[in-house]
Amino acid sequence: MRLERSKEWWLARARSEGNAAVSAGLLAFDPAPEERPSSARMEVGEESRIAFGKFVHLMRRRRGLSMEQLAEAAELEASELLVIEGDVHHVPEPRTVFKLAQTFDVSQRRLMQLAGLTAANDIGFREEAVRFAARSESVEKLTPDESSALEAFVAVLSEQDLKRVK
Repeated sequence: MRLERSKEWWLARARSEGNAAVSAGLLAFDPAPEERPSSARMEVGEESRIAFGKFVHLMRRRRGLSMEQLAEAAELEASELLVIEGDVHHVPEPRTVFKLAQTFDVSQRRLMQLAGLTAANDIGFREEAVRFAARSESVEKLTPDESSALEAFVAVLSEQDLKRVK
């Protein structure tokens, strides 16, 4: 017995899924799973994780939260947040990134890319992540420049990918 589905059936199923991000395995690389990440890609991942750590740090500070308070709000361990903010080599669990995306109300797909869990095909996104990380300074209060950088980057993270479902 052979089951066949029409293109319309698959498109209807995709629309019913909404904006849910779907991947397989621990790391879902895009566009081709058989491609192994090169050393250049790994450097890009490290740059992204620097931006990811700074993003989490600044969003936490912007909301006036301690690490423990953010951990409680996101249903995460404070030790995981400490490592995210301080260790650029740490690759967080997908659940952690998902919870942070929900807590900060940003795109899960984009935050997964920023955390190095999926590959971003958009070079502009990677450049924006590096620019954001370079403009961020660790100080008690967000500077106007940090605040505007964070605002701009939140807008990038929150963008809907119109190309996904057509």
